[in-house]
Amino acid sequence: MSEPLHPRDSFALDGIEAQAQAFEEALARGRLHHAWLLTGPEGAGKASFAYRVARRLLGAAPAPTYGPLGSAPGDHVCRMVAARSHPDLLVIERIGEDGKVRRNIPVEEARRLPDFFNKSPSIAPYRVAIIDAADDMNVNAANAVLKTLEEPPPKGVLLLVAHAPGRLLATIRSRCRTLAFPPWSEERLAGFLVAREGLDREDAARLAAMAQGAPGRALSLHAAGALELDAAAGLVIDQLGHADEAKLLSLADGFRGGEGGARFALLMERLAERARGLALSGIGGLPQAAAWAEAWEKLLHLAAETEALNLDRADAFWSALGELRRAARVAA
Repeated sequence: MSEPLHPRDSFALDGIEAQAQAFEEALARGRLHHAWLLTGPEGAGKASFAYRVARRLLGAAPAPTYGPLGSAPGDHVCRMVAARSHPDLLVIERIGEDGKVRRNIPVEEARRLPDFFNKSPSIAPYRVAIIDAADDMNVNAANAVLKTLEEPPPKGVLLLVAHAPGRLLATIRSRCRTLAFPPWSEERLAGFLVAREGLDREDAARLAAMAQGAPGRALSLHAAGALELDAAAGLVIDQLGHADEAKLLSLADGFRGGEGGARFALLMERLAERARGLALSGIGGLPQAAAWAEAWEKLLHLAAETEALNLDRADAFWSALGELRRAARVAA
């Protein structure tokens, strides 16, 4: 099982031929737009593509063996980008200097753009800024970015990653050239997982369905043990009326610490998805569907609420079981 890479360390990227061609043609014609909006589901490869573009604009030598817009990890420009030390690259994201993930991208981060773009490139042909993800900006940050877009910098390119572009200001969207990264079909994604991770067809199909067409999401789910947790969620649902309490206690005991938080969030996601499936199945009529839909709605937000309020994850897990059991009693 391979660990998912940070986009800045990703040099192999599949399914980007059309997007790379559009960018390369603009660059070759000397009509490179000053702002590019990369849209599509989370995990579709948008951020990895942004770093590929950045490395090319910063002067990395082309390496066709790494695919469209590819460059080699050993290239000196690529090494600087990987070390986050290139003077002509600015990355704005939710992760702060202390390594903690902030609730959103604050205005102070966006206000770094004008000063960055007002300077000429230090050692590269262009200055490049990446915002990952643009839909994480608060209102003030979005307005600060808009001011930069209204006065396009010479030899400056802004790359905005957006999982939900509809949340962005219309005036931001209208000033960018959009490159869409559509979700893959489940069949294509399953084939990718078989080839890349060595999974059998059944497990690959399960992961592809969970990832909803996003290859990066599929790799992250695999690394996080999603197949195991999905199977655990299935057993929880199937055994609601006669559960093995010892196994449930063991499951709840695995929610401690940072890795435990990720396991808890993923298990809640899989339980919510199964409740959703039961709600949509139509089995038992409207009362049963409504009961499962209510459980789905509550489980959908439980992990985020638990972390936001610093609640005990094991207690939240038992609360989730209570919701599921109530839904099952209605269905019975």
